[in-house]
Amino acid sequence: MTVVAMKTAGARPGPDWSAVARELGERFAGRAAAIDADDRFVDENYAELKASGLVAAGVPAELGGGGASHAELCEVVRTLGRHCGATALAFSMHTHQVATNAWRWRHTQAPVDGLLKRVAAERIILLSSGGSDWLHGSGTATRVEGGFRVSARKAFTSGAPAGDLLLTSAVYDDPEAGPTVLHFGVPMRSDAVRIEPTWRAMGMRGTGSHDVLITDFFLPDGAVGGRRPQGKWHPLFHVISMLAIPLIYSAYLGVAEAARDRALQLAAKRRSDAHLLQAVGGMENDLAEARLALADMTAAAATDAPGAATTNRIFIARGILARAATGTAEAAMQVAGGAAFYRDAGLERLFRDVQGARFHPLQDGVQRELAARVALGLDIDGGG
Repeated sequence: MTVVAMKTAGARPGPDWSAVARELGERFAGRAAAIDADDRFVDENYAELKASGLVAAGVPAELGGGGASHAELCEVVRTLGRHCGATALAFSMHTHQVATNAWRWRHTQAPVDGLLKRVAAERIILLSSGGSDWLHGSGTATRVEGGFRVSARKAFTSGAPAGDLLLTSAVYDDPEAGPTVLHFGVPMRSDAVRIEPTWRAMGMRGTGSHDVLITDFFLPDGAVGGRRPQGKWHPLFHVISMLAIPLIYSAYLGVAEAARDRALQLAAKRRSDAHLLQAVGGMENDLAEARLALADMTAAAATDAPGAATTNRIFIARGILARAATGTAEAAMQVAGGAAFYRDAGLERLFRDVQGARFHPLQDGVQRELAARVALGLDIDGGG
């Protein structure tokens, strides 16, 4: 049973969520290889995340949650990533939904307190379809009396087997405003929802990132949480970028740190020479770069200033972290030598897991265009 540790004297009062993550992580590490080998979802780990209270750590204390800061949540995900990358990545998707709604409740008085109270009291799991939606959205919403009928396929829905509520979107072809993305929640137990078990992947195999099929779901007008023009940067997406991306990439930094530590353990059995020293030095440099990138992302998030400048800063750091984390894992393979090729050594799973860092928004080409537009003072939506 997990005991919630308290912070040391002088720290902000409240649970030491990093200590909770470390305790859980040590158990998660013992399951990680078998889960990966069997393409199994990390269901046991999710049960412990719920029991420990970590699923509600990001809910404001005023609403019954743990009151953890964004930086503390990043550290939790990073700690979990050092022990089980799949658990960390899937959990980051729930956590960033909690963090985003908590920020909106606190800073814009958005009416999301009911959702956050449910996370705290019932410990429900929130799912995100952002990886298959982003600015353009996906799926169709057709106007009917009293609301919409929604059908969609949402890929990369991490944590799907444990999810209670999918926070997603669909596109309505508004006759006046044009293509409009509607945001809403879909209960995973709805008869209109089905999980299609598509997740057989190179790495992060335990995330349960299956496709979720939504067929003829009735969305009442009153349940539409937001509307925005399709394909345009909206204030909500600046908030999501500011908070979600550092949380997601905290998981990959944790994996890279685990790869570095394992490589050094394996290298201790090798004869030191100039080539090994160069490989270790390169690995250390890459990991330091990844750590600096995450530190800059969390600093950007701490400004509480969502907008084009902060979004650009976040995504520049995201690109640096992705390259540095994958570079750390590649260098770790060289440091460990031939032993790294054996599955039982534990390094090849970490190498595979960290490759996922390449694929979250914004991928390299799109990120560079955004950075260029901001630098040149152009419209970030492509209009200038």
